[in-house]
Amino acid sequence: MSIIIESGDETKLDDGNKFDKESDIKMTNEDINVSEVVEENADNSVEVDEATNEKAAEEVVEEIADEEACDASEEDSEETSDDEADSEKKGIFAKRKEKEKEKLKEKIKELEEGRIRQLAEFENFRNRSEKEKSQRFDMGASSVIEKMLPVVDNFERALQYLPEGEESKAFVEGVQGIFKQLNTVLDELGVKPIDAVGKEFNPDFHSAVMMVDDEEKESGTVAEELQKGYLYHDNVVRHSMVKVVN
Repeated sequence: MSIIIESGDETKLDDGNKFDKESDIKMTNEDINVSEVVEENADNSVEVDEATNEKAAEEVVEEIADEEACDASEEDSEETSDDEADSEKKGIFAKRKEKEKEKLKEKIKELEEGRIRQLAEFENFRNRSEKEKSQRFDMGASSVIEKMLPVVDNFERALQYLPEGEESKAFVEGVQGIFKQLNTVLDELGVKPIDAVGKEFNPDFHSAVMMVDDEEKESGTVAEELQKGYLYHDNVVRHSMVKVVN
């Protein structure tokens, strides 16, 4: 421990050293001022460093925020782009699907129309076939009936010109029975005799072979039937041969 002993302007230390009081005080003050300046500069330096650090930190924060904003913007842009791409793909797919539906509808309509046409053609073919079949059958039947009619004519003539007194014989009765049976069969087949005598002459049913004068009948009517005509299902198998009044 040092002890300071003051004497006038000089001060002695206990170790025998002495120093000038004013100059030492002056130096001490200068040291204090220098120390204060150093401390002040240090404080200022610390404040500057702190401000610089704060500013750097703010810049770093801003850079990070900018980077995050940029990343977010890029992500949003990518998401928006992905959404737009998905939306575009969906739109293309929807249009393609709609076109496929339209094509399927057209194909179904075309097939349905084709089916209806085929059904109509088949129905027409069946009706035509039935009609042709019926016509062929009628033509064949008419041909057979036409060939049978002379036999019917001969039966009629035979029974018409029987000798007197022969009507009651068994042979004649047998012939009459056969003729009646033949007419019944022809009637069941649809063969009908044409009604001619007393009717107006009709070239569709009658064939005029002679013109006669008859005051009791009107002109143009059938006076006499020379050969009986027949119809088969309303079709003329044979015209009636007649005499017509002038």
